Amino acid sequence: MSKTHSPEVIRKALSAGASVFGENKVQEAEGKIVELGRDGIEWHLIGHLQSNKARKAVQLFDYVHTLDSIELAERLERICIEEGREELKILIQVDLAGEDTKSGAAESNLPSLIEYLRSCERLKLTGLMILPPFFDDPEATRPYFKRLRENRDELLSGGELSMGMSHDFEVAIEEGSTIVRVGTAIFGQR
Repeated sequence: MSKTHSPEVIRKALSAGASVFGENKVQEAEGKIVELGRDGIEWHLIGHLQSNKARKAVQLFDYVHTLDSIELAERLERICIEEGREELKILIQVDLAGEDTKSGAAESNLPSLIEYLRSCERLKLTGLMILPPFFDDPEATRPYFKRLRENRDELLSGGELSMGMSHDFEVAIEEGSTIVRVGTAIFGQR
Protein backbone atom coordinates (compact mmCIF):
# COMPACT_ATOMS: atom_id res chain seq x y z
CA MET A 1 0.00 0.00 0.00
CA SER A 2 1.37 3.35 -1.01
CA LYS A 3 -1.15 5.39 0.99
CA THR A 4 0.32 8.43 2.72
CA HIS A 5 3.62 8.02 0.84
CA SER A 6 4.84 10.68 -1.57
CA PRO A 7 5.18 10.28 -5.32
CA GLU A 8 8.98 10.37 -4.83
CA VAL A 9 8.82 7.31 -2.56
CA ILE A 10 6.54 5.54 -5.04
CA ARG A 11 8.99 6.36 -7.85
CA LYS A 12 11.72 4.56 -5.90
CA ALA A 13 9.45 1.52 -5.56
CA LEU A 14 8.74 1.68 -9.30
CA SER A 15 12.45 1.74 -10.10
CA ALA A 16 12.87 -1.33 -7.84
CA GLY A 17 10.23 -3.20 -9.88
CA ALA A 18 6.98 -2.60 -8.01
CA SER A 19 4.03 -1.88 -10.29
CA VAL A 20 0.89 -2.36 -8.15
CA PHE A 21 -0.01 0.33 -5.62
CA GLY A 22 -2.90 0.53 -3.18
CA GLU A 23 -4.43 3.77 -2.05
CA ASN A 24 -6.88 4.32 0.78
CA LYS A 25 -8.38 7.67 -0.20
CA VAL A 26 -9.54 8.79 -3.61
CA GLN A 27 -8.53 12.42 -3.16
CA GLU A 28 -5.02 11.55 -1.91
CA ALA A 29 -4.53 9.10 -4.78
CA GLU A 30 -5.65 11.56 -7.44
CA GLY A 31 -2.55 13.75 -7.21
CA LYS A 32 -0.23 10.75 -7.21
CA ILE A 33 -1.93 9.14 -10.19
CA VAL A 34 -1.89 12.41 -12.15
CA GLU A 35 1.80 12.91 -11.35
CA LEU A 36 2.98 9.32 -11.82
CA GLY A 37 0.59 8.28 -14.55
CA ARG A 38 -0.98 4.96 -15.35
CA ASP A 39 1.49 3.53 -17.84
CA GLY A 40 2.94 0.37 -16.32
CA ILE A 41 1.25 1.05 -12.96
CA GLU A 42 -1.84 -0.67 -11.60
CA TRP A 43 -3.79 1.40 -9.07
CA HIS A 44 -6.00 -0.30 -6.44
CA LEU A 45 -8.51 1.47 -4.21
CA ILE A 46 -8.42 -0.36 -0.91
CA GLY A 47 -10.18 2.20 1.29
CA HIS A 48 -13.89 2.61 1.83
CA LEU A 49 -15.51 4.19 -1.21
CA GLN A 50 -18.08 6.85 -0.44
CA SER A 51 -20.72 7.21 -3.13
CA ASN A 52 -19.80 10.87 -3.73
CA LYS A 53 -16.27 9.75 -4.72
CA ALA A 54 -17.47 7.03 -7.11
CA ARG A 55 -16.93 9.04 -10.33
CA LYS A 56 -13.33 9.87 -9.40
CA ALA A 57 -12.73 6.22 -8.46
CA VAL A 58 -13.97 5.09 -11.87
CA GLN A 59 -11.67 7.62 -13.55
CA LEU A 60 -8.58 6.78 -11.49
CA PHE A 61 -8.43 3.15 -10.37
CA ASP A 62 -7.95 -0.20 -12.07
CA TYR A 63 -9.39 -2.13 -9.13
CA VAL A 64 -11.84 -1.26 -6.35
CA HIS A 65 -11.43 -3.67 -3.42
CA THR A 66 -14.17 -2.23 -1.25
CA LEU A 67 -17.51 -2.69 -2.97
CA ASP A 68 -20.04 -3.40 -0.22
CA SER A 69 -23.54 -2.89 -1.61
CA ILE A 70 -25.76 -3.22 -4.66
CA GLU A 71 -26.42 0.53 -4.47
CA LEU A 72 -22.71 1.31 -4.85
CA ALA A 73 -22.41 -1.27 -7.63
CA GLU A 74 -25.32 0.37 -9.49
CA ARG A 75 -23.64 3.76 -9.18
CA LEU A 76 -20.26 2.46 -10.38
CA GLU A 77 -21.86 0.63 -13.32
CA ARG A 78 -23.79 3.76 -14.36
CA ILE A 79 -20.68 5.94 -14.08
CA CYS A 80 -18.58 3.46 -16.09
CA ILE A 81 -21.16 3.72 -18.88
CA GLU A 82 -21.28 7.52 -18.68
CA GLU A 83 -17.48 7.78 -18.67
CA GLY A 84 -17.03 5.25 -21.48
CA ARG A 85 -15.07 2.95 -19.20
CA GLU A 86 -15.21 -0.56 -20.63
CA GLU A 87 -14.20 -2.45 -17.47
CA LEU A 88 -13.63 -1.80 -13.78
CA LYS A 89 -12.36 -4.71 -11.72
CA ILE A 90 -14.20 -5.15 -8.45
CA LEU A 91 -13.65 -7.08 -5.25
CA ILE A 92 -16.40 -7.30 -2.66
CA GLN A 93 -15.31 -6.28 0.82
CA VAL A 94 -16.86 -8.78 3.21
CA ASP A 95 -17.55 -7.99 6.86
CA LEU A 96 -17.14 -11.24 8.79
CA ALA A 97 -16.44 -9.65 12.18
CA GLY A 98 -19.27 -7.12 12.43
CA GLU A 99 -16.95 -4.34 13.57
CA ASP A 100 -18.62 -0.92 13.71
CA THR A 101 -15.45 0.80 12.51
CA LYS A 102 -15.19 -1.18 9.27
CA SER A 103 -17.29 -1.42 6.14
CA GLY A 104 -18.17 -4.47 4.14
CA ALA A 105 -21.04 -6.55 2.88
CA ALA A 106 -22.63 -8.90 5.36
CA GLU A 107 -21.98 -12.54 4.54
CA SER A 108 -25.73 -13.08 4.13
CA ASN A 109 -25.82 -10.39 1.39
CA LEU A 110 -23.06 -11.94 -0.72
CA PRO A 111 -25.27 -14.11 -2.98
CA SER A 112 -27.49 -11.20 -4.09
CA LEU A 113 -24.53 -8.84 -4.53
CA ILE A 114 -22.64 -11.42 -6.58
CA GLU A 115 -25.74 -12.06 -8.69
CA TYR A 116 -26.10 -8.35 -9.37
CA LEU A 117 -22.42 -7.96 -10.31
CA ARG A 118 -22.65 -10.87 -12.73
CA SER A 119 -25.40 -8.97 -14.56
CA CYS A 120 -23.24 -5.86 -14.98
CA GLU A 121 -21.72 -4.97 -18.35
CA ARG A 122 -18.79 -2.91 -17.08
CA LEU A 123 -18.07 -4.09 -13.55
CA LYS A 124 -16.00 -7.27 -13.47
CA LEU A 125 -16.17 -9.18 -10.20
CA THR A 126 -12.70 -10.58 -9.60
CA GLY A 127 -12.88 -11.74 -5.98
CA LEU A 128 -13.38 -10.96 -2.30
CA MET A 129 -11.56 -8.78 0.23
CA ILE A 130 -11.46 -8.62 4.02
CA LEU A 131 -10.10 -6.37 6.74
CA PRO A 132 -10.23 -8.66 9.78
CA PRO A 133 -9.93 -7.36 13.32
CA PHE A 134 -6.38 -6.51 14.35
CA PHE A 135 -4.77 -9.00 16.71
CA ASP A 136 -1.25 -8.89 18.12
CA ASP A 137 -1.02 -12.59 17.28
CA PRO A 138 -1.39 -12.95 13.48
CA GLU A 139 -2.62 -16.51 13.97
CA ALA A 140 -5.86 -15.09 15.41
CA THR A 141 -6.76 -13.78 11.93
CA ARG A 142 -6.73 -17.28 10.41
CA PRO A 143 -10.45 -18.04 10.98
CA TYR A 144 -11.41 -14.86 9.09
CA PHE A 145 -9.11 -15.65 6.16
CA LYS A 146 -10.31 -19.24 6.06
CA ARG A 147 -13.98 -18.19 6.06
CA LEU A 148 -13.41 -15.67 3.26
CA ARG A 149 -11.72 -18.39 1.18
CA GLU A 150 -14.65 -20.72 1.85
CA ASN A 151 -17.09 -18.02 0.69
CA ARG A 152 -15.05 -17.44 -2.45
CA ASP A 153 -14.85 -21.16 -3.23
CA GLU A 154 -18.56 -21.68 -2.60
CA LEU A 155 -19.94 -18.58 -4.32
CA LEU A 156 -17.39 -17.70 -7.02
CA SER A 157 -15.62 -20.98 -7.80
CA GLY A 158 -12.31 -19.13 -7.78
CA GLY A 159 -11.05 -15.59 -8.03
CA GLU A 160 -8.85 -13.24 -6.04
CA LEU A 161 -8.62 -13.13 -2.28
CA SER A 162 -7.40 -9.73 -1.08
CA MET A 163 -6.43 -10.47 2.49
CA GLY A 164 -3.43 -9.99 4.70
CA MET A 165 -1.37 -6.96 5.61
CA SER A 166 2.20 -6.50 6.77
CA HIS A 167 1.65 -8.09 10.19
CA ASP A 168 -0.43 -11.11 9.10
CA PHE A 169 0.26 -11.71 5.39
CA GLU A 170 1.99 -15.06 6.02
CA VAL A 171 -1.16 -16.49 7.61
CA ALA A 172 -3.25 -14.96 4.80
CA ILE A 173 -1.06 -16.62 2.16
CA GLU A 174 -1.33 -19.97 3.96
CA GLU A 175 -5.13 -19.54 3.72
CA GLY A 176 -5.05 -18.76 0.00
CA SER A 177 -4.54 -15.01 -0.34
CA THR A 178 -3.72 -13.92 -3.88
CA ILE A 179 -3.37 -10.19 -3.08
CA VAL A 180 -1.62 -8.98 0.08
CA ARG A 181 -1.54 -5.37 1.19
CA VAL A 182 1.97 -4.96 2.60
CA GLY A 183 2.76 -1.25 2.47
CA THR A 184 4.39 -1.06 5.89
CA ALA A 185 6.67 -4.02 5.06
CA ILE A 186 7.78 -2.25 1.86
CA PHE A 187 7.68 1.45 2.72
CA GLY A 188 8.11 1.38 6.49
CA GLN A 189 5.89 2.93 9.14
CA ARG A 190 3.81 5.92 8.10
